[in-house]
Amino acid sequence: MNPLLSRLQPYPFERLRELTRDVLPNPALRPISLGIGEPKHPTPPFIREALTAALDGLASYPATAGEPALREACAAWVHRRYGVTLDASTQLLPVNGSREALFALAQTVIDPTRPGATVVCPNPFYQIYEGAALLAGAQTVFANSDPARNFAVDWSAIDDATWARTQLLYVCSPGNPTGAVMPLDEWQRLFELSDRHGFVIASDECYSEIYFRDEPPLGSLQAALALGRSDFRRLIAFTSLSKRSNVPGLRSGFVAGDAAILKAFLLYRTYHGAAMGPAVQRASLAAWGDEAHVAANRALYRQKFEQVTPRLASVLDVALPDAGFYLWARLPAAVCGGSDIRFARELLAQYNVAVLPGSYLAREAQGTNPGQGRIRMALVAGIDECVEAAERIVSFIQSS
Repeated sequence: MNPLLSRLQPYPFERLRELTRDVLPNPALRPISLGIGEPKHPTPPFIREALTAALDGLASYPATAGEPALREACAAWVHRRYGVTLDASTQLLPVNGSREALFALAQTVIDPTRPGATVVCPNPFYQIYEGAALLAGAQTVFANSDPARNFAVDWSAIDDATWARTQLLYVCSPGNPTGAVMPLDEWQRLFELSDRHGFVIASDECYSEIYFRDEPPLGSLQAALALGRSDFRRLIAFTSLSKRSNVPGLRSGFVAGDAAILKAFLLYRTYHGAAMGPAVQRASLAAWGDEAHVAANRALYRQKFEQVTPRLASVLDVALPDAGFYLWARLPAAVCGGSDIRFARELLAQYNVAVLPGSYLAREAQGTNPGQGRIRMALVAGIDECVEAAERIVSFIQSS
């Protein structure tokens, strides 16, 4: 058995199930889950139709690099969205969702034979970053987000000796769970660190199309181009259709950036057997080519956040995020002693609403767990259900 598997920590949702295993939710109320970030809006019919119309492709082995038409469609979307021109044959690869690719990239770029191989992650973070690093034979170091600066990550907490050992940096913008978007000056700082120390930047951008301001979130490739880095050296951007197009079960996205890294990544993926099925490729091509359904999806999220956020802000320290579909709220100290774990258990028991304890999404770093005393709420269900959940949370806090 691979001994590195013993280094993995339980996934947050496994911990949540264990936490609430003996909880009997209030049977008088229908269950509402804000715990898992799984899109619940209907999949657009034209994507389903494109998928089923391409089922004849099941008789053929797909190429790991994907069909040229799909790569061109993805590159065309990048140009429309970010004003960035990519060589679709060398600077872009389709992947089976961003989660799969975020894990696989670490296995490609990490050299565990180098002493002190390190992966730096934001904190709180998407747990795949940590698992990918550990199974690649690296150690993890975490940089906490700062609530006083719109949850910007405090990269200055990482010292030069650690940066010198770093081989891979994961960033997430818009952030999970904070929703914070990285500005250009922060990208400039990270690019300078990458140039100085030679590490690869993996930019997780799967929430980029759900935003609440008029200006769409800045992307990493867009930032690189603005700073004169047209070769996207040591940078790989990850995006997905799951949130953008409400197709989490399609497992489809793409990566783009440094051609040299993607050449090695393609080699790894060829041996790993990570080719995207032909029917999924055709459905993905259709999805990347349409923006009307994305705008409609974004409008639904905006309506939900407009109704839910003010209700919760009356009892919680929470505000509208830059982007994404999460609310990242600090609990009042007087409620459940400020314990996110106790809050999640008692809210489920009394009001049949599931939320995720914030401490499950972070690790202790610089003497603190930045998720402690916070909860993450995924507003993925319908508007009425999300509003009802918010009203129950308000009632729970007011009665505590």
